This record gives sequence, structure tokens and C-alpha cells, in this order.
Amino acid sequence: MNAPTTDQLPVVVVGAGPIGLAAAARLIERGIEPLVLEAGPSAGTAVRAWSHVRLFSPWAEVTDPAAEKLLAPTGWVHPDGAAYPTGGEWAGKYLQPLADVLGNKVRYGATVTGVARAGRDRIVDSGRDEQPFTVHIQLADGREERITARAVIDASGTWSTPSPMGADGLPALGEKAAAERISYSVPDLNDAAVRARYAGKRTAVIGSGASAFTALAYLADLAKEEDDTHAVWILRRGIGENTYGGGEADELPARGALGLRAKAAVEAGHASAVTGFRTQSVEQNGDRLVLVAEDGRRLDPVDEVIVLTGFRPDLTFLSEVRLGLDERLQAPTALAPLIDPNVHSCGTVYPHGVNELSHPEQGVYLVGMKSYGRAPTFLAMTGYEQVRSITAALAGDRDAAERVELTLPETGVCGGAGLFDDPDATQSTEGGGCCAAPATLQIGIGAPATASGGC
Repeated sequence: MNAPTTDQLPVVVVGAGPIGLAAAARLIERGIEPLVLEAGPSAGTAVRAWSHVRLFSPWAEVTDPAAEKLLAPTGWVHPDGAAYPTGGEWAGKYLQPLADVLGNKVRYGATVTGVARAGRDRIVDSGRDEQPFTVHIQLADGREERITARAVIDASGTWSTPSPMGADGLPALGEKAAAERISYSVPDLNDAAVRARYAGKRTAVIGSGASAFTALAYLADLAKEEDDTHAVWILRRGIGENTYGGGEADELPARGALGLRAKAAVEAGHASAVTGFRTQSVEQNGDRLVLVAEDGRRLDPVDEVIVLTGFRPDLTFLSEVRLGLDERLQAPTALAPLIDPNVHSCGTVYPHGVNELSHPEQGVYLVGMKSYGRAPTFLAMTGYEQVRSITAALAGDRDAAERVELTLPETGVCGGAGLFDDPDATQSTEGGGCCAAPATLQIGIGAPATASGGC
């Protein structure tokens, strides 16, 4: 029997999250066979990890049109477009039904461990572009398999690789040894075990973005009910007029309200802020932890630490393909200048697709959160546009691939790293400010469940 031609092979999609499943829906729309490989046991495994957190964006902005077409014959009803889903609702009411429609085109418990050209490591040039891809996977029971694919769309996100607390981007000294007392996600205080972990305790919260706001707001609510509960908010910069976001002027009301709640937590004494603190080490003091800064400052002991310093892409399983990545953000080189927080405290990121997301290795694409590398803010609608363009290109429809089919309001990369040379520096609001981002969706963070517009 003759081996199938490359065009007859499936396109492997890594990750059954919102962008990965949208990619599969778009491939089907184009008559191309997808195979979605999900490391977890269900669709949206990473989203479910923050199921208690509410998005800043409403339902109208977090579903993909091609996916809706697949769901329609099943009797699926689109949730209220003006309502704001939690991560759990997004996964349960949209992602899992979509994965169910895709059926055996989605494989769970399949962790991608490597991607390469068939018979070619990254060094070999000869005949490279004519070879299909081989995707190595490890199954939940430990078995290994190799899948042949015509192209690979990596939508695995960044949730599995949170950034450490060390200000130099590396784990602080002692951070790994103190792992039992350190968390890298917003705590679900509705969970009795999690609540007991922080109730009546002194908790350090490291980070300056919306995740940190959320944690501060949650801990402040807990402090009102449980005596001796206190948060120590650690910032690498100073506190300025934009520290808490846009407030009442924010075009995303839920995000603005969240920043105001974090500010209220500090003003009410439920949280105290420590500025210009760049963590160098973690020391154990009995059952408590002492954080030490690069300048030698030592904080009073804390019981727990919540590190919310962003995420970064896992590129280890892509080591044998040729990627063109920006040396700072680890994002595609053509996309990076549009989203670099060293340049943009707030800037417009126009809809983009195959041209910005292509690599020296033809047929490999990083999409969704992973395409943004270490940049802090990502739009769900932008991800859906990315995979629409890429799948059009894979189908040979170059005109559609290069045509912009999404109109976004002005948006920005807000709450990012900024320039850390001056810890007292604040971000400029010139050009509309960080509050002008009505479609921003920051995966894994959001307003507390009390935010308006919730399901």
C-alpha cells in the first residue's frame, strides 16, 4: 500500500483550549483533517485550573464563529453574549461541548514531547521542506507514540510554565525548597482546604498585574471574616497613578472595579505594599518564610507566598524545528515589536495572522497565548483570527489568509513588565492609556465572582 501524501495527513493541533479547538473547527471548515492532542483529561484543562475566576470579556467575545457552526446542529444555545463567564463556565458550557462534537479528532492524555521533520533533525537542510512532521507523544499510561502530520499548530498556551519570583527571571534562591508554601495561581477561597491555607495567615503576593489584583481582593474579603489575615503586596516598581489600572474610567468595567478593590484593600489595611522590592532569595524561618531583596532588605516572616509574575512558553518539545523567535519575548519575530512591553506600556496590536506567525520552518505555527511568548496580555478574538488566517493558508487560500476579517477597538499591552531600571517609574498614559482596551481577555485572571455581568 502506498504511503499517504503529505496533503492527506492530518494537521496536529497541540492543546484543546479555546484557540486549539477553534483551530480544529477552522480546519474542518476548510476540509482539512485535524487531530487535537490534549495532555489533560478534558477540554480546557488549563482553563479549568482557574475555574473560579471570572473573565473580563463577555461571552460574545470568547466564542469562535466556526466553532458555533459545528455546535449549532447539536442544539447548543449560545450563552447570553453580555454576560461574563468564569473559567469553569467557559470550559463547561463551550469548550467541552465543542470537543465532544469533534469526537475522536481530540485525544486526551496525550502529552507532546517532541516535534521534528521526518528523518531530519534541525541541522539537516536536504529535502527538509518536503518531509512531513513527526509528533512524539506520551500517553497517560506511559506508552509512547509517533504521529505523522502535514503541519503543526501549537496552541498549548503558557499556563504550565509560570514565571518564578526571582527578579532576574530565575527562581529565587530557596524558592524550590520552599515549594510547599508557594503558589503560582490565584487561590480559590471557596475551596475549604484552600481557604484554611490562607485564613488567619500573613501572605506575600508578588506581582503587579490583574492576577495580583484578584488575589489581593480575595484575601481582603477573607480578612474581613478571619482575624489576622493579611496580605503583603510586593512590587518591583513604585506605586503611581496607573498602578491600579483605569478604575472608573476603564472601558472594561469588571477590570476597573477589580483595580479599585485592590486599592481599597491597601487603604483599608488588609494589605500593605512593599515597593521597589526585587526578590533574590527565600529563607525558611521555622514554619515561615522570609523574603530577601537584591538590595539586602528583609521582609517580616510570612506564612505563604503567591507568585503572580506572569507566564512563559514551554519551547522544549520544539527544539528540533526551526523557530524564528524574538530574543526578549520568545514570540515570533514579526509579532514581537507589536506587543513588546519594553516599548509599549499601552499600544495598538492590530489583528494578525499567517504572515506574522510564520517561522523559518514552514508548517509550524505558535498561536494563542503561546504566540505572545512572555508578553502579558492576549485577546481571545485575536487568537481566533490567528487560526482563521493560518488554516486558510494551509488550504492554499492565500487571499483569505492575508485578509483581515476582524475589527478590534484600540487595545494595549497593559500591566506588563515595563522598564525596571527605575523602581519608582510609572507607565505613561499618553495615547489613551491602559484603560482603552475593551476586548482584552487575560487568560487565567479576571474580576472576582461579584463582578457585574456574571453568569
